[in-house]
Amino acid sequence: MYRIPKYRVELVREGSQVSECKLVCSPGDAASVIEAYLRGVDREHFIVLLLNIKNRLIGINTVSIGSLDSCITHPREVFKPAILANAAGIIIAHNHPSGDTTPSRDDVELSKRIKDAGEILGIPLLDSIIVGDGRFYSFKENGLI
Repeated sequence: MYRIPKYRVELVREGSQVSECKLVCSPGDAASVIEAYLRGVDREHFIVLLLNIKNRLIGINTVSIGSLDSCITHPREVFKPAILANAAGIIIAHNHPSGDTTPSRDDVELSKRIKDAGEILGIPLLDSIIVGDGRFYSFKENGLI
């Protein structure tokens, strides 16, 4: 006889971060939250901002931590916390430790894959942002998503 494992899925709060921004109304609002969250990191971090239906920030999740110039990320890891938090939309972001916020071909391709996955799941990708040296690059502002 086979015993089928039973699972319980839950979202665990790991603390909080102080932010002046509750609502994300522009790429600049998102970038300020992202820069504060990633301040002082020395490697590339890929994060997801979780938003409710009114674009209120309900959480941040670090999806992956990479090396100086890359960070491996898959859409399933991006959407897991979004689904568990009942997010209505997401903004993905990562830093470039070099300070150059120009997106790579991989950055563009991953953002498009996540956008497509979000459309299927009903959790839209609202923007993809790269931060570095006090600057940011918004895929939405530049027509890439």
